[in-house]
Amino acid sequence: MTQHASPPRDGTGKAAPVDGPPAWRGVIARADVRTLSLLGVLAVLVIIGGITKPDEFLDTRNLQLVLTQASVIGVVTVGMTFVIISGGIDLSVGAIVALASVWATTVATQEYGFFGILFTAIVVGVGCGLVNGVLIAYGAMVPFIATLAMLASARGLALQITDGRTQIVTVDGILDLGERDSYVLGVPPLVLVFAAVTVIGWLVLNRTTFGRRTVAVGGNAEAARLAGIDVRRQRLYLYLLSGLCCGIAAFLLIVLSGSGQNTNGNLYELDAIAAAIIGGTLLSGGRGTIVGSVLGVLIFTTITNIFALNNLQSDVQQIAKGAIIVAAVLVQRRTASTT
Repeated sequence: MTQHASPPRDGTGKAAPVDGPPAWRGVIARADVRTLSLLGVLAVLVIIGGITKPDEFLDTRNLQLVLTQASVIGVVTVGMTFVIISGGIDLSVGAIVALASVWATTVATQEYGFFGILFTAIVVGVGCGLVNGVLIAYGAMVPFIATLAMLASARGLALQITDGRTQIVTVDGILDLGERDSYVLGVPPLVLVFAAVTVIGWLVLNRTTFGRRTVAVGGNAEAARLAGIDVRRQRLYLYLLSGLCCGIAAFLLIVLSGSGQNTNGNLYELDAIAAAIIGGTLLSGGRGTIVGSVLGVLIFTTITNIFALNNLQSDVQQIAKGAIIVAAVLVQRRTASTT
């Protein structure tokens, strides 16, 4: 009969503490190393930009531009991070941003002014997220297929609404947000919104029951169900959250461009997934960080800016991004195999 060793006991008869750090400390240590690594990569990119184009890259206006451009895709990436942590995927985020942006900039919508545009963008985003969530959570559709169908449908509807034309925004309140006079201590309003979404996303993921349930569902959905978590409802909420982030991003894009186009959000799904991956989010679910995803966004945006300043073609940018994604996945697999 197999005997199990009893834990060592101290002089009072109580179990003595086991030497060595708890498991969660190891997880935190790995997360810290990953964050420091990403910060190091970002620092290297800043140095490269400063060396190759010191006057242009380090100019305050250019740095503000980098942060502003990162804000739109960054908000989308926050929502995508939650979805991927849960073990899902959302290929429709770019199309949802396009649909929300054109629906919110129609002549009829602009008659309701600033809040009419904001409300419409968010409602369209949440509505698309609701459709995705219902199909995946209660229709038992594979996330890849359901969101791919939404991608095609939303793009088609956006094209139908605009008839291929650019819809110009004439609401002063929207246009004023893009002016330098609206900056707060030199920080564009879009960056402040991005920062707020990031902080809220971090708090929700790390400090709420919703965040713990998201990780549990991504780690092992069946175990989460047996533990009393309504997995279907949790997945529905996650796609609603992704849709909400798309609606906010669509509004930011309207402010940034002063228009609505059916081509908005092109390849956003790939950029958001890539940023989440290099930030440490596992495609298989169960692990991820908001901070890592945001740093991933900043890295990609900085790369794009450096390439543009040095007049390098867009195909070279895509090759560089692809190489970074492959490297990040290989690092993830190596890390997973050693834990």
